Amino acid sequence: MVDIAVQLYTLRSLEAPLPELLDRVGAAGYDGVEFAYRVRESPVEEVIAALDRNALDAASAHVPIEALEDAPSEALEDGFDETVDFYDRLGVDTLVVPWLDPEHFESAAAVDAVATRLDGLAAALGAEDVRLAYHNHDQEFATVDGAPAIERLIDRTDDRVGFEIDVGWALVGGSDPAALIDRHADRITHVHAADADAARGESVALGEGDVDLGAVVASAQRADAEWLVYEHDDPGDPIASIEQGAKALRDALE
Repeated sequence: MVDIAVQLYTLRSLEAPLPELLDRVGAAGYDGVEFAYRVRESPVEEVIAALDRNALDAASAHVPIEALEDAPSEALEDGFDETVDFYDRLGVDTLVVPWLDPEHFESAAAVDAVATRLDGLAAALGAEDVRLAYHNHDQEFATVDGAPAIERLIDRTDDRVGFEIDVGWALVGGSDPAALIDRHADRITHVHAADADAARGESVALGEGDVDLGAVVASAQRADAEWLVYEHDDPGDPIASIEQGAKALRDALE
């Protein structure tokens, strides 16, 4: 059975502390949450309490690759050990690399270098009983040696590297997202249920864009994906957005 979660980036414009945002996620009817934005702004004990009172599981967490490669900067103080320990306290068992710049998908050599990096991180995290996944945007669908770069990335990475397919961005990149999930079902851990206007390359509410949500959900179920994660990059009303997203996903799962 596939559970539904919300990516907290969807709520980034709200000024409420994270525990209050988790209360709104629980009220909207989600089973879990994918951490990302502002996760460290509230005491971890308060975040855990909010998860518990809303019966929310930690679906995963988006973590910059630098935090997993022990390359902290002025804006990113934590490295590998601190990151793993922090998310372990929240019950997270899958850490997701959410973004790599387009230059990493412009040539076969660049894609292969990304594959090597992800393999190394998957091995290191595996030793801590944590999974690694990679989340796509549209740059991963640039043509490399006659095929989308993401196909080469999946082929060149170890099976320990999972993939969180963002179906909206996959569509913007020119892919059929349901077919992509079917083709790589054994590598899919999560599916980002995001809709998009493919022509404009913009995030829109579920059902208002070009993504065939029914086909995507069916593919996610066939792949035994653990989570459908709702995300809207720039909702006008974030709370209404997550409420509508939960309903659309529940309806699609019936």
